Amino acid sequence: MNTPRLETITLPEVGTEVETQGVAGEVLLSDTPWHVVLLDDNMHTYDYVIEMLCKIFRYSVEKAFAMAVEVDTRKRVIVATCHLEVAELRQQQIHEYGPDWRIPGCKGSMSAVLEKAE
Repeated sequence: MNTPRLETITLPEVGTEVETQGVAGEVLLSDTPWHVVLLDDNMHTYDYVIEMLCKIFRYSVEKAFAMAVEVDTRKRVIVATCHLEVAELRQQQIHEYGPDWRIPGCKGSMSAVLEKAE
């Protein structure tokens, strides 16, 4: 039986930009954070927003409820801040979540935009 070899990896300090160069020199990953911003559209219930945030982001019901209140009152809420690649995936998951079955005539998912965090 082979014993796995453990290696120590030194991570950069939080907040520093890291770029990994590919074979052709293209940037593969950047630590520059991005916000995933959920937008209000008045076509989805609080239950839908809470359910979606719990499922996609694994938030507690309490945190998801607080975000639902914020998106309802401020018309937008930052639901995550992460690497661009992860932010794009989360945005896609929000857009693909589907209509709110609780509202007849609801045509689709909520919208989310990405904004570079500063």
